[in-house]
Amino acid sequence: MSVLSRFTPRPAPTPGGLSMFDPVALGIDENSTPVRIGLAYRNILLAGEPGSGKSGGLNNIVAHAALSLDCRLWLMDGKRVELGLWRSCADRFVGADIAEALDTLTALQVEMDRRYDDLDAAGARKITPGGEPLIVLVVDEVAYYSATTGDRKQRDAFAMLLRDVVARGRAAGIITVAATQRPSHDIIPTSLRDLFGYRLAFRCTTETSSDIVLGHGWATRGADASLIDPADRGVGWLLAEGGLPRRIRCAYLDDPTITMIAAYAAELRAEAGES
Repeated sequence: MSVLSRFTPRPAPTPGGLSMFDPVALGIDENSTPVRIGLAYRNILLAGEPGSGKSGGLNNIVAHAALSLDCRLWLMDGKRVELGLWRSCADRFVGADIAEALDTLTALQVEMDRRYDDLDAAGARKITPGGEPLIVLVVDEVAYYSATTGDRKQRDAFAMLLRDVVARGRAAGIITVAATQRPSHDIIPTSLRDLFGYRLAFRCTTETSSDIVLGHGWATRGADASLIDPADRGVGWLLAEGGLPRRIRCAYLDDPTITMIAAYAAELRAEAGES
């Protein structure tokens, strides 16, 4: 395949599936209007205290990516149980091994640089529909790799690699979806937070934690995730298109439904690989 052909739009092989260039369904807003966001050329940060429904929001995004045959799904989950049900349809799955996490991010960085070399050679500005597949990197939980496991050198290396992928990956077709239940400055420094164009804050313990996710000052203007009722799992403030946070409730996928979607996605991907 020539360099130019990688960036020449052509029909994407997605029979029976979705596309990462399609809007991703998250749930509904306070007016019961469906909430959908376009994640192509975007990154999204999800954060909230344990039990706030963050995993539900994350699973909606992963389900769409799994069913999108024009993307590769790379999953990183230190606990292994949050994203483990999607393992069958993932191109890569990293569990609790910090060394494997570093190797995976390094490989992604190499792939990103290779794509930019090819884009430059082809005179193209970004990956387009029908060109090279997008890569969706999902990291849950960020704090596990950047603040909990391994030694200080490994944790710092992880944070540096993740920041580079988020900062430079969009035009190369790399979408980063990061989640944490520890929205604090040491886990989500402003320099990293501001690289995420989209942010979703579920219930947080304090106004400060809410602002760490959404951005400084949003709590005092009414978008305060610390005021979400603890019983309202899946409710959060979404900062996306339009630049103003809106309160939404994410759809919930239970484990049997996830298992069914993952099996179907794995079947679709296998068929696409054989064709």
